[in-house]
Amino acid sequence: MDRKEFRDLASPADAREAIRALSLGAGTERVPLAEARGRVLAERIDADLDVPGFDRASLDGYALRARDTFGADEADPADLAVVGEVHAGEEPSLDVGDGEAVEISTGAVMPPGADAMVPVERTDLDDGRVRVRTSVAPGDNVMFAGADVAAGERALGPGTRLTPREVGLLSALGVEEVPVRARPRVGIVSTGDELVRPGEKLRSERGEIYDVNSYSIAAGVEDAGGEAVLYPHAGDDREEMERLLREAADECDLVLSSGSTSASAVDVIYRVIEERGELLLHGVSVKPGKPMLVGRLDDSAYVGLPGYPVSAMMVFRTFVAPAIRGAAGLPEPAAATVAGRMAIQARSEQGRHRLLPVGLLADGDGGTLVYPVDKGSGATTTLAEADGVVEVDAGTDYLEAGESVDVALFSADVRPPTLFGVGEDDPTLNRLLDRLGNPRYLPVGSRPALRRLREGVPDVAVVAGPLDRAVEGAKLGGWSREWGLVVPADDPDGIGGLADLVERDLRFVNRTTDSGLRTSLGNAVAELADERDTERRALVAAIDGFDLGLRAHESPARRVLAGEADAGLGLRETADRLDLGFVPLGEQRVRVLANPERREKPGVRELAAALDEVGGA
Repeated sequence: MDRKEFRDLASPADAREAIRALSLGAGTERVPLAEARGRVLAERIDADLDVPGFDRASLDGYALRARDTFGADEADPADLAVVGEVHAGEEPSLDVGDGEAVEISTGAVMPPGADAMVPVERTDLDDGRVRVRTSVAPGDNVMFAGADVAAGERALGPGTRLTPREVGLLSALGVEEVPVRARPRVGIVSTGDELVRPGEKLRSERGEIYDVNSYSIAAGVEDAGGEAVLYPHAGDDREEMERLLREAADECDLVLSSGSTSASAVDVIYRVIEERGELLLHGVSVKPGKPMLVGRLDDSAYVGLPGYPVSAMMVFRTFVAPAIRGAAGLPEPAAATVAGRMAIQARSEQGRHRLLPVGLLADGDGGTLVYPVDKGSGATTTLAEADGVVEVDAGTDYLEAGESVDVALFSADVRPPTLFGVGEDDPTLNRLLDRLGNPRYLPVGSRPALRRLREGVPDVAVVAGPLDRAVEGAKLGGWSREWGLVVPADDPDGIGGLADLVERDLRFVNRTTDSGLRTSLGNAVAELADERDTERRALVAAIDGFDLGLRAHESPARRVLAGEADAGLGLRETADRLDLGFVPLGEQRVRVLANPERREKPGVRELAAALDEVGGA
C-alpha cells in the first residue's frame, strides 16, 4: 500500500506566507447601493452635490433679514409684517423684503431675500405681525447648502468598509451604484464516502455522518467577506474528486476542500494537486490542523482543510479567513467594546442620559484615545466620522481629558485610523489621502485645525495661509496652490480682479471664516483698502456676498456653475476641473503640521513620505 508520509512539517509562519503567495485578489465591480452593505470601496467617492442642496431653516420660526433685528431685545422687540409661510418640501413662492418675515418650518427652504431666521420661542405673533425679541446675524439658525456635505468634497476613500452609516451618507449624496472590491469566490468541496448532506437519510450503521464542514466553512467564508459556492459532495473516488476540484477551480478564486488530506493511501487529493497544479506544502506543525494542504490548481488557489469539523474550523479561522479578508479589503475583527482615554474634555448636559458619538485614534505610545464627534442631529457625517458611542449618565457634567471610558463600537471590526487629520479642504490633499492605508480626515478649516492641534487631538493639521511661529517647528511638508476668483467660462462680466467686486454690482460667493482662502482674501481686501486710503470695512460692505461664506473649496465654484453667482472664491484647479474661468489673485502655501508627540507614528511617517514624493516642503 502506497502511503504519503508527513515529513518536514511547515511552520505556521510558512503556512501563512504560502497562502499569502496565492494572491486571492478578485478585482473590482459595481454594485447597487441597496446591496453595498459590508462591501469595501475600490476607489474614492467625491460628493457630486451639496447636502443639503439648498439653504434651509434649522428650527421652526420666522425667516427674515438679519438687519431688521439689529438692536432688538426683550424690552424693545423688532416689529415685522408676516407675509406668508414656507413648509418643508415646498418651494417658496415669495420674497422677503425690508420689515417682513415669513413663518418657516424646520428643514424648509429659506425664501429669497431672507438671510437668517429666528426661533419661534423668541417671538410673539399678533394680528399678522411678529415681534422679534432678539437680534440675529446673517446666517443664524440656517444650514446653508453644502454645510453637511459639500459638492466636490472627499466623501469616502478607497478601502472604506460600507456599514449602514456609510450607506446612509452615500444615499444622501444620491449615489446609485458604488465601485467595490469584488468578493473572492470560494468553492467548497467536502470529500469522504462517510459524508451525507443534511436532509438526506443517515445510515449510522455504515459509519455515515452529516456534512458539517461544507456549511460551517461556507458561513466562515461569508463572514470573512467572501462569496461561498457549495459544490456537490465528493466521495473518495479519484475521478469524481478531480472533476469537482477542476470545475471549482474554473469558477472560483479559491478552492477549499475538507477531508482526504491525511497520509492514508485512500486519500488522493494531494496527488490530484501535484498532477494538475502545484503543491506548495503538505502538513503544518500546528494542533489541531496538521494535515493541511496549500497549493495551486490550474489558475485557482487551493487549500485543503482537515476532515474533523473542529480542526477544519480552527485551520480556516487561523490561516484562511485572514487571506479572504485581505482579498476582500476587510480588517481583522475586533471586540465590540474597547477601552480608551478621552483626548479632550467633553461636556454633557446634566439631567439627561447621553449617547456621545466618538472617534478612536492611537496615541504616540500605542494607547487608544477617544474624541467626541458631534456635528448636530441633522448632519449625516456624524455617523460616518464616529466609531462608536460612550454613554454618559445623567449626573455627569463632563468627561475630563485623560479620563478612562468604554466605547461601544458601531461594528466589531472598527479600527482606529492609521492617521487622523483635520484642516483645509484641498484637492491635492485628497490625492495624498488616497495613497494612505486607513486615514480619517475632517475638513474643519485652518483656524479650528490649529486649535485642535494645540489641544493635542489630531495627528496632523492641514492649514493654509500665514502661520504663527509657535507652530512652524511642527511642519511636516506642504505645497502651493493658486487662488483667486472663479467666474463663468465665457466671463460675460469681464471680471479682471478684486476691484471689480468692490466697484460693480456683482454677486460674489465667499468661503467661511475658518478657511485659509478667506484669510488670504481678507488680506487682499486690506491691501486694496490701503492703496485707496480707505477703511477695509468699507470695501467689504461694497462686495455683495462677502459676509456669507460656504464651507468647502468647490462650493463657491458650484454656485457660479449653476448661474447663481458672478464670481466665487476658489482655486485654479477647481476652475479647470469644472471648465470655468479663473481670475488669479495669488499663490497660497498649504502646510501639514504634525502633532509633536506623534511624528514617529506609522501613519504620520507614511504621510511624510507621500509629501516628499509630491515635492512638498
